[in-house]
Amino acid sequence: MTVVDAGRDTPAGRDAEERLSLSTAAARNLATTTKSVPQMQEITSRWLLKLLPWVETKGGAFRVNRRLSYTVGDGRITFTSTGAQIRVIPEELRELPVLREFDDLTALRSLADRFSQQEFSAGEVIVRQGQEADRLFLLAHGKVSKVGQGQYGDDTVLGVLADGEYFGDQVLADGNAHWEFTVKALTKCTVLVLPRRAYDQMNGDGGSLRAHISRLLSRQRKPQNAHGEAEIAMSAGHAGEPRLPGTYVAYEESPREYELSVAQTVLRVHTRVADLFNEPMNQVEQQLRLTVEALREKQEHELVNNREFGLLHNADLRQRTSTRAGAPTPDDLDELLSMVWKEPAFFLAHPRAIAAFGRECSKRGVYPQNVDFHGHRVPAWRGVPIFPCNKIPVTDTRTTSVLLMRTGQENQGVVGLHQTGLPDEYQPGLNVRFMGINEQAIMSYLVSAYYSAAVLVPDALAVLDNVELGLEG
Repeated sequence: MTVVDAGRDTPAGRDAEERLSLSTAAARNLATTTKSVPQMQEITSRWLLKLLPWVETKGGAFRVNRRLSYTVGDGRITFTSTGAQIRVIPEELRELPVLREFDDLTALRSLADRFSQQEFSAGEVIVRQGQEADRLFLLAHGKVSKVGQGQYGDDTVLGVLADGEYFGDQVLADGNAHWEFTVKALTKCTVLVLPRRAYDQMNGDGGSLRAHISRLLSRQRKPQNAHGEAEIAMSAGHAGEPRLPGTYVAYEESPREYELSVAQTVLRVHTRVADLFNEPMNQVEQQLRLTVEALREKQEHELVNNREFGLLHNADLRQRTSTRAGAPTPDDLDELLSMVWKEPAFFLAHPRAIAAFGRECSKRGVYPQNVDFHGHRVPAWRGVPIFPCNKIPVTDTRTTSVLLMRTGQENQGVVGLHQTGLPDEYQPGLNVRFMGINEQAIMSYLVSAYYSAAVLVPDALAVLDNVELGLEG
């Protein structure tokens, strides 16, 4: 009888018989494993937080004092829709320059009811230069161009208007005006139209409205500069001893105050984890590190998107423009530079928008140079760096925005606001406070970040809207 050793006949048995040293698989049981700290894909470069100059904000509020300005109406109009029917929200009519401070809701509702909806196809002329300006247009959806006559008789594009903007609002104040430009639809457009005669037919509902407009017109006749600020009277180029004008600089009586906002969360860690599993890495420290990273990401998102202080919502309407053809072109970025021409600091764009701009440059045979920023090579246009920010939203139709800003208090630019020296401060403007241990032996830490942003003067920030990303690849 032949006895067969089944163990020696298996691959593992044969390997053990032939091996002359300890296997690596067995050796790893005694080795110390080298580990990375916990990783998180949400972490980004957060260029906006790095680039903004941060102003110490004691008392939790920052007041922006400005010279008195007579400029009114600097917002966009929003609408409601039921199926294909679109209506303007009556209160939103206050965004028109002549109606900003008008508070008679009954009159606003009566005015809103008199708008009619019209559709225009791409390429169709909506109004023509020289014709009587007898209608007010609210652009609910689409994009139009304002075309005027150049110095030598050729047509020139004066601007591009998009969703929420308007033209012809002078008909509420002047019934004898004429169009100084032609408006042509660049895309299919839905507009709400108010004829002058419909406004005149408001009768009793329009009494308070007409009185308001009359008061506003008399107010607008006050001397002011090109920015709408109260004029500082002065004399220049005179000879002899003429009587010099007296003057003073008027300030806004109710300046805007920015209160520090907060982003918070409660971090919970079981005491058993902190006690028994703290080597080689401190569990509380790693939990806190990733929590703080996520909180800083939220902070940057709010600085871009918050409706109260976010940069996208605080750009003056006169500092907003739309792309000429959809995709971001060198012409569009040049337009932004013309709006923030006093020491522009940087562009801020979604990474996909930067890629779209690069494709447009390649089509034209233009190759922008990169610039060095603290050891980082970043793309630039006209020497102004373009930094990526994934917090700038991209719509379902693949459109986004590009921002350009001037920064710093000394430049009357955009600044970040925070307060340092907080109790239990972990990072500047961020603190971590121990909240105790509950009956389930879970430790709690309150993690708070305090911040805001302020645009010191309107021309410190410009936004390019309706940036189409197109097809990639």
